[in-house]
Amino acid sequence: MEDKVAVVTGAAGGIGAAVVRELARRGTVVAAVDRAAEPLREIADKLAAGGLRVEAFPADISDRSAVDAVVDTVERRLGPVEFLVNGAGVLRLGELRDLDDRDWADTFAVNAHGVFFVSRTVASRMMSRRRGAIVTVASNAAYTPRAGMGAYGASKAAAVMITKTLGLEVARHGIRCNVVAPGSTDTPMLRGMWRDEADRAGTLEGRPEAFRVGIPLGRIAQPENIADAVTFLLSDDASHITLHTLTVDGGATLGQ
Repeated sequence: MEDKVAVVTGAAGGIGAAVVRELARRGTVVAAVDRAAEPLREIADKLAAGGLRVEAFPADISDRSAVDAVVDTVERRLGPVEFLVNGAGVLRLGELRDLDDRDWADTFAVNAHGVFFVSRTVASRMMSRRRGAIVTVASNAAYTPRAGMGAYGASKAAAVMITKTLGLEVARHGIRCNVVAPGSTDTPMLRGMWRDEADRAGTLEGRPEAFRVGIPLGRIAQPENIADAVTFLLSDDASHITLHTLTVDGGATLGQ
């Protein structure tokens, strides 16, 4: 993976930042993309100060024209994109009957439309070079219903199908498209769902009133656990794997 160029969205924190660090550690040249410009630059500057090749490219992936512009800038400045990681995501909680229209639209704007815009733009450039790998970070909520997470789960299910359909269409051009589906991971998004220690315990042990089992491994994932799975699917070790979903949730969805 050394010297190849990767675009990682959602790079300003959580899983996206962990993916940036792991790819850079392996010698990849990373274009870190996020709409949170200041946190993004802080992460990129810190990694660059440590000798890693990471550059910040602030952009809103829900804006098609912004996506086209940032990908063009990345390729002119860093070189042809070999890897894409769709790591950007937002969470809006609420039962579907009560969910605000804006929350629904914002969720799909990033989690589904953003994946479509970025994947389409990057894959189109990869096709002429007949190589590349794309990984979308979805969620185990894409295929297991979670009370209060209808918008999130539906948008992640859309992201999965966008990625796999694209993978089917571009496989003949030597491009692989896969999905990593994390479960509960120690990120600001997860911690923002907890009101107290009881909520944290419920994540680990299960909540029958929410029809949710716990985590059989008995621990919450670290962002680095997800980054390892993403990196594997990008690497040559996964050269014959495409259209696949790799679930990384400690058994929370019982292997579904």
